[in-house]
Amino acid sequence: MTAAEPQPAADRTSLAKYRTKLALDRTTLAWIRTTLTMATFGFGTVAFFRSLRERSPTPEAVHLHESAIRFGVSLIVLGIVATLLAGASHWFVLRRLRRDAPVVLTRWPLSITVAMLLAVIGLVALWALVGQ
Repeated sequence: MTAAEPQPAADRTSLAKYRTKLALDRTTLAWIRTTLTMATFGFGTVAFFRSLRERSPTPEAVHLHESAIRFGVSLIVLGIVATLLAGASHWFVLRRLRRDAPVVLTRWPLSITVAMLLAVIGLVALWALVGQ
């Protein structure tokens, strides 16, 4: 087959599936990086405010540390849950691709769901700090 000859439809479909799988892999890896960053930020927040509390054990420092623990744990839990959901989503889409089933777009994609949960966690943490 020369460059001028058209590719058979089966070859184009196979390549399209392969490109889709690679894009899905990249997306899942991006989710892993994002969720790892979230969890790391949660651990860092707790550690920073712990050191602040140890240096200056005032009631305000104790309150900040307790709020930081709640905020940090929320980020860690959200990171773990988002990682599990990203893995499950990856697995389900791959399964549908292997079966030649149509890939379904959800009404609430994982990115929007995680963004909303992060906004709620941030607002609750802000409210806890301001509403002393």
